[in-house]
Amino acid sequence: MKPSTNRMLNRIKSVYMFINKRGTVTTGELVEEFGITPRTIQRDLNVLVYNDLVKSPSRGKWTTTKKKVKMSS
Repeated sequence: MKPSTNRMLNRIKSVYMFINKRGTVTTGELVEEFGITPRTIQRDLNVLVYNDLVKSPSRGKWTTTKKKVKMSS
């Protein structure tokens, strides 16, 4: 796997874990926490939404779904 792909997957996993821990977060909080652009965080969120791991109950807010997730190191 390319190093850039590995970094992206690790970042997406970290974003998911952050949302899961906090309950509900805003896009702005994610941008601030991870130090990345709003566009990058949106792409990461799109991956999580596509896989039914997060949802947006209202514009700009994010929470995890009830889907079971198996975390690996």
